[in-house]
Amino acid sequence: MDDEPFWRRKRLSEMTDAEWETLCDGCGRCCLNKLEDYDTGEIAWTDVACRLLDEESCTCTDYQNRQSLVPDCIQLDPDNVGSLTWLPPSCAYRLVNEGRDLYWWHHLVSGDRETVHQAGVSVSGRTISEEGFPPERLEERVVKWPGKRPKERGRARSPGKAGRGVVQKAD
Repeated sequence: MDDEPFWRRKRLSEMTDAEWETLCDGCGRCCLNKLEDYDTGEIAWTDVACRLLDEESCTCTDYQNRQSLVPDCIQLDPDNVGSLTWLPPSCAYRLVNEGRDLYWWHHLVSGDRETVHQAGVSVSGRTISEEGFPPERLEERVVKWPGKRPKERGRARSPGKAGRGVVQKAD
């Protein structure tokens, strides 16, 4: 039996549905409204959260129906993770796709789903809901923190083999 955790052994495309779902760290950063400059592609993060985000637990209040309720909700999959430039630098899907390890505060490393909040990585307590918020005012809510990489201190051991976890793009 291999003692190496699945995220170090498998590519995103090789994960089971259960492994895929548990890879999410629960930070809620992907559920923030973002603005994209059409000329440069630069992403500006806001502190305005999707109306379905529970702002305390950082979970979706209707995960199963989110895409029908929020038409611009993008479902992550092994084929699109590498091309979504707005994924936060701390996102487990992004990290595994890049062949990097998970942060120390990720529940699969720490064994506790609360460490993402305790480490100050989640959006908990830092957002407002888009419910009733006028979209034309999003520029007033631009913030930098969601796009910043968390501190490395306490980070889990590096996987040590380059290329593990990299998704192969289909042509």
